[in-house]
Amino acid sequence: RKERLKKEGKLLTKAQKEARARAEATLMLLQAQGVDVPSRDKEVQKKKPVYSDKRRKKPATQTAEGTAVLLAPAERLYSPPAGHIIKIALSFPFPETSEVTSPTSETPEPLKKVHIEVKEDIAAPPQPAASEDEEEEEEEDEDDDDEEEDEDDEDSEEEAEVEKPTVASQGKRRAPSEDESSESEDDDGRTKEERLYDRAKRRIEKRKMENLKNIDLETLRAPVVCVLGHVDTGKTKILDKLRHTHVQDGEAGGITQQIGATNVPKETIEEQTKMVKNFNKESIKIPGMLIIDTPGHESFSNLRNRGSSLCDIAILVVDIMHGLEPQTLESINLLKEKKCPFIVALNKIDRLYDWKKSPETDVVATLKKQKKNTKDEFDERTKAIIVEFAQQGLNAALFYENKDPRTFVSLVPTSAHSGDGMGNLIALLVELTQTMLARRLAHCDELRAQVMEVKALPGMGTTIDVILINGRLREGETIIVPGVEGPIVTQIRGLLLPPPLKELRVKNQYEKHKEVSTSQGVKILGKDLEKALAGLPLLVAHKDDEIPVLRDELVRELKQTLSSIKLEEKGVYVQASTLGSLEALLEFLRTSKVPYAGINIGPVHKKDVMKASTMLEHDPQYAVILAFDVKVERESQEMADTLGVRIFSAEIIYHLFDAFTKYREDYKKAKQDEFRHVAVFPVKLRVLPQFIFNSRDPIVMGVTVEAGVLKQGTPLCVPSKAITRASIDALKNWFRDEMQKSDWQLIMELKKTFEII
Repeated sequence: RKERLKKEGKLLTKAQKEARARAEATLMLLQAQGVDVPSRDKEVQKKKPVYSDKRRKKPATQTAEGTAVLLAPAERLYSPPAGHIIKIALSFPFPETSEVTSPTSETPEPLKKVHIEVKEDIAAPPQPAASEDEEEEEEEDEDDDDEEEDEDDEDSEEEAEVEKPTVASQGKRRAPSEDESSESEDDDGRTKEERLYDRAKRRIEKRKMENLKNIDLETLRAPVVCVLGHVDTGKTKILDKLRHTHVQDGEAGGITQQIGATNVPKETIEEQTKMVKNFNKESIKIPGMLIIDTPGHESFSNLRNRGSSLCDIAILVVDIMHGLEPQTLESINLLKEKKCPFIVALNKIDRLYDWKKSPETDVVATLKKQKKNTKDEFDERTKAIIVEFAQQGLNAALFYENKDPRTFVSLVPTSAHSGDGMGNLIALLVELTQTMLARRLAHCDELRAQVMEVKALPGMGTTIDVILINGRLREGETIIVPGVEGPIVTQIRGLLLPPPLKELRVKNQYEKHKEVSTSQGVKILGKDLEKALAGLPLLVAHKDDEIPVLRDELVRELKQTLSSIKLEEKGVYVQASTLGSLEALLEFLRTSKVPYAGINIGPVHKKDVMKASTMLEHDPQYAVILAFDVKVERESQEMADTLGVRIFSAEIIYHLFDAFTKYREDYKKAKQDEFRHVAVFPVKLRVLPQFIFNSRDPIVMGVTVEAGVLKQGTPLCVPSKAITRASIDALKNWFRDEMQKSDWQLIMELKKTFEII
């Protein structure tokens, strides 16, 4: 059908659109040369104009002189003056002529037909309505219009203009000002809300595609750096050094916890790398660094999974005195799994015997200055760590010997205590991010932001800490954030940033900004943020009709996250404050082989107690709620006490787990005492006739245990009904740990003997 329309010139391609004005001008030329345009009543079935010199030339000349070629306005076509109105569509390329200009060249681009009105001096009766054949063709054209509607989100307004002449030319439809209702007729019976939803969705998609096309490879954003390491490897010290740079006696204590990130500006990087050889300050392209505090591998795992490569590069801190420790190995496996580039800080080199510190010089030069025994110890320990990395399937080499950073992990000797090697660590970070990660760090206007933490601050209400990777956030914008009871739509009332390299705890130390751009840790003030949920993206709606689309996107993401958590039929009920802590707790339970039947995020409500109480019917030992870092409401606690549901609450994951483990052991012991008289441990005996000492009550005799376990209180019998189904169930439930594989095999044998089903 499309092919036929193309031949007839009814369906215009892009090239035909460009040639439309030329075609109209050519038509005027043809008329000027004496070619008459056939009217509808003479040749209805002709699809293309016929060019011939045999027609009347006098009227043609008159026509050429008095022709007005224009796109007829809809109002005029309703009551046409006397004369012929002829619609012609042309689709043939002719050379462009400069003498004749087309008044329709200002017509909007997306018109699907060329409508030409030719007036002749000869009076004629008004034309009848268009033939059925042409109506069919016009309807086909309208269908094609609808097919192209999805190409552009602003098409709807332009298509309304297209439909005006088409509708009007038929002379028996409604006025073209009703463009919305005419659009709804062509919209497959969809409601107005659905059309608005689709339009908003297309607009968001188009904006995303444009932003991704306009990536600026010359301008780099600040890389997001995560610092990982075992508990006492000096991770905190390294962060402290990176933050405090030239403020030697600055604030005491840890790292920025309030925003979860520290912004290191470019000036600080230049200051701290001044002692590094072969490092040009002018070559620094990145505007700074955003260092995320990751207190433990669980949080880091959550960051990586939720943020979909939120972290660009990682620093893995290894204690040179201890090598790779268990938690370090977990971090390595996580980095390998996520394919995240990282460099290793070999920390605590100042602990090497007789180490002479020199933080003002390059660490390579400092190593050369050391005594032979110190250098030997350093080489020995470094080689041992390289071997440990090789056992984990990673090639590692000291950064100044590393010729191929893509294949070999770089080891940087550092001392967070004395400051040795800190400049080299930052210089290597800058170098790797600018070369290997340049495309990833290219500036892009597409918003990527993640909610890190939800906090209540005195005088400010509930605020959210957000890591902004790409794009901009402005005061007054409408944001959609994930919430415990569904997405929360609110406006940004304030954007707070800490001064660079400062740890902030008091509200008035924050700087208020109207706009915040890429790679920042920002605190957002807004209404209704009490039930916001950390660990999921933050989205911005530029127009009101985009809100439902973005809400659905967040709901889908949350469902996808929670559906990936597999629940058991019987198990405990788990509550946590954030998605990250929930995942960390579930991982803990999984490794400890504790099943979980229900999960939720936020405070413990009565409905959670009701859900947990269903386990009382199935397996009372699992009628338990593990509340990790959440508030338990008083009503919920009272209801739990009434129903017999145990609630364990703790702010530290290990304390929570220890309390639950103790409860399980106590419960198991109580059940063992209860069922001890029922449980019969399987045993197969043979009486030794020569060792029967007393054949009357009490019988005293010698036996050989052929299989199983002989315990005090085990009933003895010749094959009959001593072992029952109840006794086997009691063994399965409460004495499984005391049974060995051979004992279970004996049970199977005895079941056949005693005909137990």
